[in-house]
Amino acid sequence: MISSQFLHSRKVVCFIYILAMFMASLDGTIVYVALPTIGEDLGVSSADLSGVTVWYLVGVAAILPIAGWLGDRFGSKKIFLSALSLFTIASIICGLVQTVGLLNIARFIQGLGGGMLAPIGMAMIFRTFSVEERPKVSRSLVLPIAIAPALGPVVGGLILEILSWQWIFFINVPIGVIAIVIGMFYLTEQQVESVGKMDWKGFVLIVIGYPLLMFSLTQGSSRGWTSIEILSSAICGLLLVSAFILHAINKEKPIMDVKLLSESTFRKVSILSFFAVGGLQSLLFIFPIMYQQAVGATALESGIVVFIEAIGLMLASRIIPISLKKLGVYRVILFGFLGACICFIIMSIVGPFANPWVLRILLFTIGLTLGHSVIAMQYTTFTNITSENMSKATTLFNVQNRLGAAIGISMIASLLIVLQDGAESIMNPIPYQISIFVAALFLAISFILTFKNRHIIKRSDKQSNRDTIKGEKAG
Repeated sequence: MISSQFLHSRKVVCFIYILAMFMASLDGTIVYVALPTIGEDLGVSSADLSGVTVWYLVGVAAILPIAGWLGDRFGSKKIFLSALSLFTIASIICGLVQTVGLLNIARFIQGLGGGMLAPIGMAMIFRTFSVEERPKVSRSLVLPIAIAPALGPVVGGLILEILSWQWIFFINVPIGVIAIVIGMFYLTEQQVESVGKMDWKGFVLIVIGYPLLMFSLTQGSSRGWTSIEILSSAICGLLLVSAFILHAINKEKPIMDVKLLSESTFRKVSILSFFAVGGLQSLLFIFPIMYQQAVGATALESGIVVFIEAIGLMLASRIIPISLKKLGVYRVILFGFLGACICFIIMSIVGPFANPWVLRILLFTIGLTLGHSVIAMQYTTFTNITSENMSKATTLFNVQNRLGAAIGISMIASLLIVLQDGAESIMNPIPYQISIFVAALFLAISFILTFKNRHIIKRSDKQSNRDTIKGEKAG
């Protein structure tokens, strides 16, 4: 039996944080391999189910800017457990609904809950441990949380082999309940005495405008781009998002400080990241559909192949210090984009016909090369951001990455729907090949922009090295 001393210790904070983040991270990727099965059961194409992924990302992006404020204002324990409850209840709804529209709504609610867990949970960790203890604690927490997205497709494939697709959502329920019960009894409330005023106007503009815009992007191909509901959603969404940008520029303390984009390094590297995330997530969306529908693989086989990409990403995280020392940040980013783009193009040519080991090697290489680019960009993005603006900058960076993923998936899904409408069957490989090639264009744009902005990236790299040397001397 677990002793009360253990449960009352600081380890319980780490345990609940890992449990919650593992669940939320797993849920972001577990649906990829299940889309063909869900589509068959609900009577729609896999491409029509892009919203199942996109709306989760929309929910996360919508809530991220105010998650920290909610935790400070109402108490981190209260909001963290509320987020866990919301995520768990939404998981039950996801498994019970029988229409695509209701599934998308439930996934959006899931995203709202999941989006609050990371910033509030990390704040709880940082308030529980001292400054000296935080690096060690952070390193200990990285692996179990980082491996969850990689395991998602494999776990999803296993569930579909044994149970129905509903269980890819029901699996969250026991995990969520355990975390909630332990948290209720053993977490302590942490609340900030004085927090700034909430930018409710900015929040309303973005939380309504962004979903409306994404609705038009995800549903335009199936409902018709000229239909009243799509046009009205697109126009209203654009107007509200534009109003939010103007509001954020003119307000002293907006919900998202878009004025930080005036710093050239942060802005330009953020754009690189936007396209990189859009390209990668588009491939992870389209590949399992192609592998199951055009090749005839099972969901489990599809999940295992996708898992190889994550192994490449994890290897990149281990050898990146050596790569940076040998090549420098600029070359690591540039060659990473180039290598991944070439792999995308090769896959668009041979994907539906290739030996499984060829696909595994391609996906592993994509994880390795693109992983280098993504990690190297993190060394550069925040070089010129002051410490007082760091929290705002990381929030903005994370939100725009979710936007990149959502927009990339929406565009690829819409393209696939259009191409499949003109094809004889879903087994026709050409629509998938074209879609993957278009995903490669995202990385091609990142490669071109990296080369164009090479002077800024090199200058930021030198600045970062000087700051590191100063820090070592000061230490």
